Amino acid sequence: MTILHRDRCLALDADDPLRAFRSEFVLPEGIIYLVGNSLGGQPRGAAERVRRTVEDEWGRQLVGGWNHAGWFDQPLVLGDRLAPLIGAGPGQVVVGNTTSIAVYQAVAAALRMRPERRVIVSDVRNFPTDHYMVQGLAGLLGGYEVRDHAEGRFDDAAVVLLSEVDYRTSARHDVPAVTAEVQAAGALMVWDVCHSVGAMEVDVSAADFAVGCTYKYLCGGPGAPAFLYVNPRHHETAENVLSGWHGHAEPFAFETDYRPAAGIRRFVVSTPHVLSMAGLEAALDLWDRVPMDLVRAKSMALTSLFVDLVGDALELASPREAAARGSHVSFRHPDGYPIMRALIDRGVYGDFRAPDLLRFGFAPLYIGYADVYDAAATLLEVLEKELWREEKYARRLAVT
Repeated sequence: MTILHRDRCLALDADDPLRAFRSEFVLPEGIIYLVGNSLGGQPRGAAERVRRTVEDEWGRQLVGGWNHAGWFDQPLVLGDRLAPLIGAGPGQVVVGNTTSIAVYQAVAAALRMRPERRVIVSDVRNFPTDHYMVQGLAGLLGGYEVRDHAEGRFDDAAVVLLSEVDYRTSARHDVPAVTAEVQAAGALMVWDVCHSVGAMEVDVSAADFAVGCTYKYLCGGPGAPAFLYVNPRHHETAENVLSGWHGHAEPFAFETDYRPAAGIRRFVVSTPHVLSMAGLEAALDLWDRVPMDLVRAKSMALTSLFVDLVGDALELASPREAAARGSHVSFRHPDGYPIMRALIDRGVYGDFRAPDLLRFGFAPLYIGYADVYDAAATLLEVLEKELWREEKYARRLAVT
């Protein structure tokens, strides 16, 4: 494939139909931020939205904010706003808690719906929190087998939990095909879309449950809440094992026994994280205007350009075909950690995942073609000059 020169990349940036969105993010000067797959950039409206929540709502309305500022209904209101990004409809998504908790809720609900089956299928190499939560739930209940998805057997499974995009390699599952296969075997399908929502068109409408976070490509901010999708055919039968008071049919009746709310509200657990949700509201103001087909097209173009520019300087760990991967690209190197540290010191931000993966996430709303060209050039310089061999880069930080 022909390698583009930087002037051609600048021309592509000038013609980019998404170029106006870059100005809607706060990005430090001199930084090429390729970690949108881990923590998205800050929407320009986020600081003002959080300030308004702190000063105008909390500061002036105090406890009245639960009624007059809409805090109590945030999990459902934001769920409806987020729903189109995952192919869902109104009243099908609830926002709150964390991905780990949402995984626990979804898998536990699925197990109760298939009491005659005692197998949970999961990718043991999936993002650790998903697998850890499955292991913990199986250990708590007792009598369950946790089977690796690689075995390819669903015939006796109660539930199958998979990520649409692999956090390590960016390999992408065929969601409709896998969902149909799992359900045809009598199991329930749970998708984790943390590494796909906001980077591509996502459609989990045929699945039984789906979970995801909002701080990666969606740019909701550090600690932004997760979301849970429940297929409407399960709304009156699926049980929320975390029966917190906000999922009660009448929370402020303060009844002695739990009585689940109707519909998706039964999957609310407890008090919404109002300040975190304020940041997410600002991000969704932006996503309301984003054409996802253009996002996906640019994502594939950016990742393909980076793969071509890096060439054989590193071992590619991601699928080479753009359509088969998400919006990040991973390479393998036994000294991946110090290489990434050296690269970050030179203004190109990626991240490292043990044991040997260098990951680069491309958020199409604020990353351009010239950014990709410059990032690859810097990476090649670090490798060619072995700049990563400085002793300071070998010392591991707490967060890699």
